[in-house]
Amino acid sequence: MEIKEEKNRFALYNDEGAEIGEMTWSNAGDELIIIDHTYVDPAYRGQSYAEKLVKAGVEKARRDNLKIIPLCPFAKKEFNEKAEYGDVLRK
Repeated sequence: MEIKEEKNRFALYNDEGAEIGEMTWSNAGDELIIIDHTYVDPAYRGQSYAEKLVKAGVEKARRDNLKIIPLCPFAKKEFNEKAEYGDVLRK
């Protein structure tokens, strides 16, 4: 599995190079992104891939000094469950 950052999204690819998931965001100014969508193909669910996509967004926010508003229900759940993401959560 490989995650690639593309324009306003992280795309998840399987070992054959087929896209099987994504997490998208919208820019809201220079210092804020809004995670608005997370998806993993049903055949690949239950393997923590959606969590890895959200984590990639958190790592991007840390690297680029951004804050995140998690509007996507899955991303919101991840932020609620993972206190370690609090440093990039816009309060």
